[in-house]
Amino acid sequence: MLGKMLQFTIHGDARGSLIALENLKDFPFEVSRVYYIFDTLSNVRRGFHAHKKLKQVLICVNGSCKIHLDNGLGETKEVLLDRPDIGLFLGADVWHEMYDFSDHAVLLVLASEYYDEKDYIRDYNKFLEYVREKAGDTQNE
Repeated sequence: MLGKMLQFTIHGDARGSLIALENLKDFPFEVSRVYYIFDTLSNVRRGFHAHKKLKQVLICVNGSCKIHLDNGLGETKEVLLDRPDIGLFLGADVWHEMYDFSDHAVLLVLASEYYDEKDYIRDYNKFLEYVREKAGDTQNE
């Protein structure tokens, strides 16, 4: 799966709006780490990696950005995140690149695991080898 769009409920009145997110209710994992990306120039691409285990939800809480997704098996997808009530769920084994950040964009990421460099695949060719080997193992079962 190349990512699933999640719709979050906006609670609001004349005073403003609020979105509350709960573990295992609004997304299918418990959050171990939260980080956000900001002050990224529009012509800069970020990411360029996949994860072996980590799952995450990306939410552009301010402004907008695009996400390039690739499963390494020929399927790619481009996603626009431009609303704080929409999140992109990414499971493991998805190469992703974030780009085309608007002025003042803030991309919030909720992650299922603590930071572990060993979970990252940062070389695209190694990623292709990894997912193709994994797909071959699945077909042989």
